[in-house]
Amino acid sequence: MTVDPLVRIAEALERLSPPRALAPDFGAADAFVWHVAPDRLEPVPKVSRVDLALLIGVNRARDILLENTLQFARGLPANNALLWGARGMGKSSLVKAVHAEVRATGAALKMVELQREDLPSVGRLLHLLRDRAERFLLFCDDLSFSHDDEHYKSLKAVLDGGIEGRPENVVFYATSNRRHLMPRDMIENERSSAINPSEAVEEKVSLSDRFGLWLGFHPCDQDDYLAMIRGYCDAYGVAIDDATLRAEAIEWQATRGARSGRVAWQYFTDLAGRRGVRF
Repeated sequence: MTVDPLVRIAEALERLSPPRALAPDFGAADAFVWHVAPDRLEPVPKVSRVDLALLIGVNRARDILLENTLQFARGLPANNALLWGARGMGKSSLVKAVHAEVRATGAALKMVELQREDLPSVGRLLHLLRDRAERFLLFCDDLSFSHDDEHYKSLKAVLDGGIEGRPENVVFYATSNRRHLMPRDMIENERSSAINPSEAVEEKVSLSDRFGLWLGFHPCDQDDYLAMIRGYCDAYGVAIDDATLRAEAIEWQATRGARSGRVAWQYFTDLAGRRGVRF
């Protein structure tokens, strides 16, 4: 069966220039996920997140990000933010919790999650959001780039906006385990092998400089780790005495070889299951 050449040409042109996405009903949800092929914003009926008060050991980052987000929601100047540092320490949880906290004030702030691999489509997303009455927090979780990854160039459209400028109703938050979003060995290799080392490194590491806020997250100590678990137990009604919690939680941490907010939540999930508590 042969395919009409005109049909093949039309399909190829559509792949090169996908049809413009239609704006969804932004009143249908507080959060959306951006998808491509075809371009669309899908509503998220219930966002997976924890209460802001349950995030322990990140007080400074919490206060700064909350204030920045409140400013943005009120129509005031606000910075794009990069949350970087130790894995499992609540970077993405903080973004989602802050969004909920700001929404609770009555602000019409929508969150749009954007996957790293979809960054080349960000211009089309911004075109869709520009001039809308709502205000949008674009969120990219676990953002990082490899040595041959050109997606970082697309990110500049969000951070700087090019000739049009970043839409006034859009702010961008990203989380990463890397302060400069690039592997350290790649940066060192650029310095050692390039004809002009400083110029070779500059383009890549300067991307993180385009974020107005840098919020660092560091490994937690044992007291914070135990306080996280106690906070979850109190919030979800899981009864356990302090001595048992301490012994079990420290053993759990030792078997994992790590101590973080994520490990604390994983222990609590196991504990709640053993105690027959649903959440």
